[in-house]
Amino acid sequence: MNAPATSTPLARRIAERIREQGPIPFADFMRACLYHPEFGYYSRGEPRRFADYYTSVDVHPIFGRLLARQLAEMWEVLGRPLEFWAVEAAAGTGRLAAHVLDFVARELGPFYGALRYVAVEPSAARRAEHAALLASHLSRGRVSSTEDLPPKIPVGCIFSNELLDALPVHRVVVQRGTLREVYVAADGERFAEQFGPLSTLELESYFREQDVTLLENQAAEAALEACRWIVEAGKRLGRGFVLTIDYGHEAAQLYDERHMRGTLLAYSRHRVSEEYLCAPGEQDLTAHVNFTALDLWGRRSGLTRTGHVTQMNFLIALGRANEFADLYESGSSEVERIRARLLLKTLIHPEGMGETFQVFVQHKGISEPRLTGLCA
Repeated sequence: MNAPATSTPLARRIAERIREQGPIPFADFMRACLYHPEFGYYSRGEPRRFADYYTSVDVHPIFGRLLARQLAEMWEVLGRPLEFWAVEAAAGTGRLAAHVLDFVARELGPFYGALRYVAVEPSAARRAEHAALLASHLSRGRVSSTEDLPPKIPVGCIFSNELLDALPVHRVVVQRGTLREVYVAADGERFAEQFGPLSTLELESYFREQDVTLLENQAAEAALEACRWIVEAGKRLGRGFVLTIDYGHEAAQLYDERHMRGTLLAYSRHRVSEEYLCAPGEQDLTAHVNFTALDLWGRRSGLTRTGHVTQMNFLIALGRANEFADLYESGSSEVERIRARLLLKTLIHPEGMGETFQVFVQHKGISEPRLTGLCA
């Protein structure tokens, strides 16, 4: 696989770095493509994202409303603390935050009084939109906007929707029984893959700790950054939950013979490809989340697996309590209600987002909590 090294401003920056320092691990290439402060894909305003892909939040506010119901139940499980931190990692422009907060303010008054919502967004361009979208809640002191996770989260829930799939991954391949790492080189005027020794011994332990043995010529991703993220989240959380919504598998499925090429994909203009070296900064790059790794590494900072269900089961379990009454706006017409039901199907259909996306919950400082969203 190769691609022009001069196709974008970021491509030229990366090519210059490679010419000066030599080939770089794919994880470094992916990090620059997505998070370069000037040219990275996620450092830009959100309109570009809509040209490439949609998330569950974009489909209908019911996603945020049912998530709000789950957060409120977590507050109850934790003993209705005077202050409940709901920390959204990778909050984007604040669309999900608005859906959650608007619903809680309207329907769950006691919980709103205890809620301390933190919209965490590294991109300054996207964070700048929080002031307008979350204005009413900002004025009431119910939400704050930050660049990073708070250093201490006494009681509450850290949650994310399609964050961990976009954290940089190392890529490896087995050659003659030896684990080799995939590097990105600048071959003349083009980027190209190059195999070399492992850049860190963490890669060997990553697979060993999960009892994963890759097959000859099998390519795979190692999500070291996601592992670091979950450890750090657990350290900062005093008591409560970490809720991850993303697409992925347990390790046994993620690294089986059906995934000989790995799971890394590029998204551009609603098309999916494996051309991940093309157009740095102009397309999204993602890899399936490894929920087994989140479980194992989360234990290092006191997190315990609570449960793992599909998005379909999660939303249905939360919605059936009131027959999905939260789906409808007050005073909506029958036509509007029909449209809302069709949009709900997009979120829960087994052949769409419903089975593709998974909900993985961990807890800390609580004994065997029971959550409605995990009761499929």
